[in-house]
Formats: sequence, C-alpha cells, structure tokens
Amino acid sequence: MTPIVLIAAVAANGAIGCDNRLLWRLKADMAHFRAATAGKPLVMGRKTFESFGGRPLPKRLNIVASRQPGLSLPGAVVTGSLQAALAIAHAEALRSGADEIAVLGGADIYAQAMPHADRLVITHVEAEPEADAFFPAVDLALWTGETHAIHPAGPDDDHPFRVVTYRRASGGTPHGAGPDADTAPG
Repeated sequence: MTPIVLIAAVAANGAIGCDNRLLWRLKADMAHFRAATAGKPLVMGRKTFESFGGRPLPKRLNIVASRQPGLSLPGAVVTGSLQAALAIAHAEALRSGADEIAVLGGADIYAQAMPHADRLVITHVEAEPEADAFFPAVDLALWTGETHAIHPAGPDDDHPFRVVTYRRASGGTPHGAGPDADTAPG
C-alpha cells in the first residue's frame, strides 16, 4: 500500500483552525506545504476543501470525504467515508506513480487517519490561538520526531515555527494510548 502522511500546521495548544479558517499567515510554511503535497493524491474533509476557497488544489487529485449525501464539489472526487477516500487515493497513487498519499484534515479526518498514517509532517507554530478545531495528540510511544527546519518569524510570518517529521516508532502500533501516555503538543 502507498504510505500515508498527515500534513498539518498545529499551534502549541493543538489548534489547527477556527470558523473554518487558518489561524495564521506563514508564507514560508505555505511553500513547504506546496512542496510536500506536489504530485500526491490529497485526502481531506469538506470543510478543509471549502477553506481553500472551494477550489481544488492544482495539479493534484483532491479527494473529499463527507457525510453529506449527494455532495458535489467541482474539481474534487467526493466520497462518503475516509476509507473510500483512501482507496481512491491508493488507486491514484498507483496510476500516477505518487510515492505517498497526503491527508490534509480537518480535525475529524486527522483523528480517523492517524491509525493508518506512516508519517506525520507537523509544522509546530509557536502560538496558542482560540480555536474550534484541534489536531489529535501525537503519542510519543508510537512516534519519533525529527526536526527538519526552524523558522523565526519573518516579515511574512505571524509566528515562529518548526517543521517536524514523525515516523512510527519500531514496534509502534496504530492504536491510541491511554490518558497517561506521553504526548507531543497538538
């Protein structure tokens, strides 16, 4: 099966969005996002798709998982479940030669996809904004992280941030741990 990577920008308090919008402007991270998703099938929920202005991200198959029956979104393939979306993404990856499937959120999609993920690419944003959507906790018993980039806040960035790639720890299982587990923020 094609590896699955969850890609998210997450605040120190786990926040990823509010009122279906991003919580910050990080130009350097947007360039990272474009590079990390280039040529990959993209899986997301309806609200995440709508947060992109209701337009598909170009040059990538946009697959939307939604519980809304009969939903049609121009430029996107719409499915009724994450499992169906991942099946379509796997087929597209095989057809196109993509090396990964990128899952882009929102909160419910991330929570459902976490047990299936091979990697997490998290932009940890040094902020604690008010939010109504949160990334699931990263259980450090299951994941090991490696920081790839540290960015101080520049003129086009609202906050400093660092990009961390998490890989499943050897022997790690795809099931969540109990409330006493060590977790990374957001």
